[in-house]
Amino acid sequence: MTLMSVENALQRLLSQAGPVTACETIALDQALGRILGDDIIATRAVPPADNSAMDGFAVRSTDVVVGQPLSIHQIIPAGSPGEPLNGGSAARIFTGGEMPIGADAVLIQEDAEFDEVHLVPKATVNVGENVRPKGQDIQEGAQVLACGQRLGPADLSLLASLGKDNALVYRKLTVAILSTGDELVQPPEALKPGQIYNSNRYALAALLTQMGIVVVDMGIVSDDLDATLVALARAAEQADVIICSGGVSVGDRDFVKEAVTQLGALDVWKLAIKPGKPMAYGHVQNKPFFGLPGNPVSTFVTFEVLARPYLVRLQGQLETESVAWPGQAAFEFKAGARQEYLRVRAVPNGSSVQLIAFKAQGSGVMSSLSWANALAVVAPNQWVRVGDTLPYLLMNGL
Repeated sequence: MTLMSVENALQRLLSQAGPVTACETIALDQALGRILGDDIIATRAVPPADNSAMDGFAVRSTDVVVGQPLSIHQIIPAGSPGEPLNGGSAARIFTGGEMPIGADAVLIQEDAEFDEVHLVPKATVNVGENVRPKGQDIQEGAQVLACGQRLGPADLSLLASLGKDNALVYRKLTVAILSTGDELVQPPEALKPGQIYNSNRYALAALLTQMGIVVVDMGIVSDDLDATLVALARAAEQADVIICSGGVSVGDRDFVKEAVTQLGALDVWKLAIKPGKPMAYGHVQNKPFFGLPGNPVSTFVTFEVLARPYLVRLQGQLETESVAWPGQAAFEFKAGARQEYLRVRAVPNGSSVQLIAFKAQGSGVMSSLSWANALAVVAPNQWVRVGDTLPYLLMNGL
């Protein structure tokens, strides 16, 4: 069987990801991490007027001659406009103070000897020196943020500098998660022979919450067709997307595939990825469905590499591609026929970044993800030697 490449799988997913269209206006202090629903056009210049970049004296540059006194006829603190500047005089001005009409430079206070009424320049000054011109940061009418941008702290500060106290953003996505398997138990319940704790629930919920997505936890679904049908139908009613971990293989006790087929359609892919070869994508009552592998590392890697970009596109964000950075391998490794994602620590090493691999790379070794801060990407059949350059993906949130 020919395995589908990661690149082809991602292209197919993104081609089917229709972004949300509904928007809401929310307070700026609630907008961190939300996706902007409209272009932001500046309705004013920032700064709104020429102002001083330093504490000193607003002057006409041609009036400043070393050793020749100038009278100080006014004081201009930040927030108070001054009077027009008289020829042969200066205005005491502080950082952020609006430049008075007639002044074209600021002589910094370190370059003058002064008292309350006079100053004697110790240096000359050029036109525009130590002055922040009107619109230096933002020109009126300029586009400052684009629709589809995820709002970070600096973006919120930028919006506030334009006088905005709210933002139009796309509504939040809602994703339902469910875990399948009679062997799963919620901590801290006592384990019976053959049982394991449901760790994938916490990983998926945290990853989604970190993305600003509302999580609907459907709990553990037993290995029963009717129970699976009910859980999936309920999930489709409550969420925009459904993500299931485990239960999408062809085993006799795996009912997810049949239940999804009855309620919609399922396309099970065999991907050229390690860990995480078996992955399913489809629809349940017209809601997108992801069936991720059940092994903890496989769940995490397939979410990061495939589900996350899809969800980012659904959120309305323009940029969906994960950024791959170059690093130098501090290990040797021979990849198999699939593209491999190794858990590594990306550590600064002079002018480069060194990639240190976790000693055990099995798909059930969750401690490797807790230890690592990145995934090193190794191409199919690639032989990695110490010092080779490899692309790596930083794990989001770290």
